[in-house]
Amino acid sequence: MTDAQIKLKRTEAILAELIPEALSQLNDARLHELDVIEVKCSRGRDDAKVYIDPSYFNEQEKSFFIKQLKKARPIIEDYCLKDQGWYKCPKLSFEFDEHLKYAQNIEELFKKIAKD
Repeated sequence: MTDAQIKLKRTEAILAELIPEALSQLNDARLHELDVIEVKCSRGRDDAKVYIDPSYFNEQEKSFFIKQLKKARPIIEDYCLKDQGWYKCPKLSFEFDEHLKYAQNIEELFKKIAKD
């Protein structure tokens, strides 16, 4: 692993810890229940995608949470800056992680194929 890759992984790990802490500090108690699954930073660490666990929410709730997270993004980024003493924080974008759902669908298809 190169130094740049190590720094990228370290930043992702730090953000994965800090974002739930920042969410717990917000006034909106509904955002406290969100679980961060993973954080993926861009190569230059200018942007970061934050993946949220979708398992407990329907589509209407998901769209509500995405809107609230977009509004809270500057506060969360500021929390990360102050906590780590960084010069700048990656611009955060929030998404619900649907990869598990896709993996389950694929497994079901393989099971159907195996039965046939």
